[in-house]
Amino acid sequence: MSSSRRDVRARVMQALYARELSGDEVGHIVNQLLAPKFEGPPLRFAERLFLATLDRTEEANELIEAHAKNWELGRIALVDRLTLRIAITEMLHFEDIPPKVSINEAIEVAKRFSTPQSGTFLNGILDAVLKTLRKEGRIRKSGRGLLEATLPTTS
Repeated sequence: MSSSRRDVRARVMQALYARELSGDEVGHIVNQLLAPKFEGPPLRFAERLFLATLDRTEEANELIEAHAKNWELGRIALVDRLTLRIAITEMLHFEDIPPKVSINEAIEVAKRFSTPQSGTFLNGILDAVLKTLRKEGRIRKSGRGLLEATLPTTS
C-alpha cells in the first residue's frame, strides 16, 4: 500500500475529479478510489482531505477567482482547479501542514497530471492566496516548525 502524502494528494485529486465528472456519492468515491489504495493514517488523511476539500469548494473557488488574474474559474483546467482547492483547503484547515508544503505539493501534483505550465500557474495563484490569507490573519498553524513558517514576510 502506498502511503506518502504526495501519493495521497494525487489520489484525492483523482477522487475529486471522478466526483466532479460522475456525480457519484461521496461514500462510493471513497470506497472505490481511496480505501483500496491506503490504510491506517494515510487513509484517514485521504478521507479528511477529500471531504474537507468538497465541503470548502465555495471558499476555495472565491479565493481562486480573486487571485487568478485574467482567468475565469471555468476556464482553468479541471485538474488545476481541483489541485488549487486541495492546497487552499490545506492552508486554511490543516493546522499541522505548513502552507509552503501545501503549495509545493500542489505544484508537484500539477506537474504530474496537468500541463507543463500548470506548476508555474498554480504557484503564482497559491503564493498570492497565501499572502492574502496571512494579511487577513486566516492562517492558523500550530506545532513545532509551523509557527515560524507562517509569520508574515517583510519585503
